[in-house]
Amino acid sequence: MRAGVLILALHLALMAFPPAARAQDTTVKWPEIRGLILPAAVAATVPNSTVGSGTGVVPAAGLPWLTTQGSASINLRSGLLKFNVKGLLLAAGNSIGTRGAVGQVKGTLVCDTNGSAGGGNSVLVDTDLVDLDAQGAASFAGNVGPLPVACSEPDIAFVIRTTGGSWIAHGAVRRP
Repeated sequence: MRAGVLILALHLALMAFPPAARAQDTTVKWPEIRGLILPAAVAATVPNSTVGSGTGVVPAAGLPWLTTQGSASINLRSGLLKFNVKGLLLAAGNSIGTRGAVGQVKGTLVCDTNGSAGGGNSVLVDTDLVDLDAQGAASFAGNVGPLPVACSEPDIAFVIRTTGGSWIAHGAVRRP
């Protein structure tokens, strides 16, 4: 009898969320965080070196950065975003191997990267600023939702930005 009630309760719970809503309850993951390879001066000559379109463009930083590990994920339904990164350090210049003057970073979702759904503009969703320690470690776990409709697009990117807004690392190998 109890098993039958449990199955009925589960069935009713699933019916409360139509298939489209259940499909939207997905987590997008970037199992690796990688540093910026090209500095802004070089990237300016390379097509598509920025991330996003229109008013939602995120520029590349002035120097290359590296990472030793990291990951990010976003639950598109709840808005729960998590990221962690280690070894996020400069890969050139006089401060090579350090975080330089960057003491805080934020994670940013760049939704609708090509601007196809937003009239040519990407939508940026930022986390709060978090400390970047001397070894290049930072992490965030919190809710950034409700997410705008543009974040339901298949073209979503994750970047780590400085307080000035330039990206210095990105989520790599996106997985649904």
